Amino acid sequence: MSFRGRAGVRLRKRATLSGSPTADGVAGSPNRSQSSLTPTSVVHVITRLIVGGAQENTILTCARTDHRRFASRLVVGPETGSEGSLFRYAEELRVPVTVLPSLVRRVAPKHDAMALLSLYRLFRRERPGIVHTHSSKAGLLGRLAAWLARVPVVIHTVHGWSFHDHMPTAVRRTYVLAERAAARITDRLIVVADKDRDVGLAETIGRADQYVTIRSGVDLAPFFEAAGRPTARIDARERLGVPSDGFVIGSVLRLSDQKNPLAFVRAARLVLDARPDAWFVMVGDGSLRPEVESLAADVGLAERLRLPGVRRDVAELLPAFDVFLLPSLWEGLPRVIPQALAAGIPVVASRVAGIEEIVHTGLTGELVENGTPAEFADAVLKLGADPSLVAEYRARAHDAVGEFELHRMLDGLNAVYSELDPNS
Repeated sequence: MSFRGRAGVRLRKRATLSGSPTADGVAGSPNRSQSSLTPTSVVHVITRLIVGGAQENTILTCARTDHRRFASRLVVGPETGSEGSLFRYAEELRVPVTVLPSLVRRVAPKHDAMALLSLYRLFRRERPGIVHTHSSKAGLLGRLAAWLARVPVVIHTVHGWSFHDHMPTAVRRTYVLAERAAARITDRLIVVADKDRDVGLAETIGRADQYVTIRSGVDLAPFFEAAGRPTARIDARERLGVPSDGFVIGSVLRLSDQKNPLAFVRAARLVLDARPDAWFVMVGDGSLRPEVESLAADVGLAERLRLPGVRRDVAELLPAFDVFLLPSLWEGLPRVIPQALAAGIPVVASRVAGIEEIVHTGLTGELVENGTPAEFADAVLKLGADPSLVAEYRARAHDAVGEFELHRMLDGLNAVYSELDPNS
């Protein structure tokens, strides 16, 4: 299909929406009864179902979008990892999942060619109305396969760009060029943070009218409920094995380069020097766990650091924290921050894309400019030294997370799907 051909599809669709007769002799979908519509097939493609925000977002999108209008399913590669797997979570939410063995995270030309062919064949066979891709590898291969298979509508969600400033310049440039090419065959680019739109446009990836910001939605009710229980703090600390009267700094993160867990450990050592009552918790797992454990032992922190691994009871654990610390090197928009704020926990975090759109210094937490362990420690100690400031932050936290409620994301996605729906 030529690029001109895709534009032609869009023009014909707009004519139908404006009231032109359809093949069955009635006006477009605004005048048709909902019960007469056959749901439009939406195929989501993502590389891995590891424990992570993009993956949780995608599963919830499949499970909770309007099933009367859109029938969603998920295509994913087979890899998980030390971060943990969300395959069972998808099953619990009754999301149909197809595993594509050739779709792997690493650059592997033979596997990538096989994945492209497999996706193309799947799209040609099942004829979805919409293909919605997520993550960098699946985003590139999935969009190319959808274009080759003449899928009417192609959408991509940017859960943080595939390129960032912490990779070699030549590698970054290659990813930017690939994203530019993929944007030309994409109908809509969804970003979870306005900063990602700004970065994309600065790199001439797509056009301004292709972008729409839809925050990554979170089911915040369990976090509000857990934080509201009178015994929540004591119960959470018992679960984690930390003292009820300690100063507890915690995080929920993958133990990976992006999340910068070694900076957490180094900052923790500095905090402990100033606050002998400090304890530290890092909920999650990942490839850097051995390095985290080794560094903690080297700096004399092993007895004060809890590493409970991947947990399903995060809402029950967050009330244990006095401060939530996230020292990420880069981000899209981490879902753990709205969760922490819903639990009433002030946040100390890196000033990077996405995070700075929800954490506001002096209102809900402290943003660290350069991301050094000393800066993180200073920000944590500032909160630890001023209980009245923490109380102010806690009071504002609930109001700060309204735009991250799950229903807001679903409303936004349903609106985009409805606008572009080829069956409307």
